Amino acid sequence: MINPFFSKERARFFTFCREETNSCPNLVYVVFSSEYFIILIYSLILSNKDSLKGRFFLTGTLGYFLYSYASYSFVAMYNNFFLIFVALMGLSFFGFIINVTSFNLESLKEIFSNLSHKKYLSYSTIIFGMAIGLMWLARLLPALPTGIPTGLEHYTTLPIQALDLGIIVPATIISGILLYREKTLGYLLTPIIIIKGITMLMAIDAMVISLSLNGKPVSIGELVIFPLFTIIYIFNLQLITKEIK
Repeated sequence: MINPFFSKERARFFTFCREETNSCPNLVYVVFSSEYFIILIYSLILSNKDSLKGRFFLTGTLGYFLYSYASYSFVAMYNNFFLIFVALMGLSFFGFIINVTSFNLESLKEIFSNLSHKKYLSYSTIIFGMAIGLMWLARLLPALPTGIPTGLEHYTTLPIQALDLGIIVPATIISGILLYREKTLGYLLTPIIIIKGITMLMAIDAMVISLSLNGKPVSIGELVIFPLFTIIYIFNLQLITKEIK
């Protein structure tokens, strides 16, 4: 059964195989994912209008671009798009840092002081972070005696797993804890993590659907779990953004 996180189809998606041209993804689609660039441009326009929602959307979307193009830069075999991947990764990184540091933390604390469903948002964020961590550890820990992670044999390096376990999982769990404790940094990190999570989950949903439409065996669980997580995160985002006037 194919899992979009671990399959050889996903490995091929990142390595841009040359020996099986018909099995390879469209590189233009990979680089110029129109829907995400539209979101990026829209959030940039809102941000330039001094919209707090726009700045959150812009920062979260830049987080997605940073994660995605870092993955492409480190996982993909050399191809004509390599320098584009690296350029987009660098631009996303500096844009993300500039936007994160531009928020007024004290004003965020005042805006979100009466945030409803705070415990639910905290718990769901923490649970999601733990789910990602456990998903990868379930593959990596059994491999310690053999040195061969099950389902990941076709990768020579594991940058996606490193990014998730080293950065995404801790950031997600910490943001949930800080929000639960009503810390100012939690009000900043949680919306950004949620927006980044939505963009990534939507990409996974598209990948799962694509595999299914192309006749690849995809489990019912995969067709249900990832869209379910997407719906939950969109609901969580709605709970947060309604506090922003």
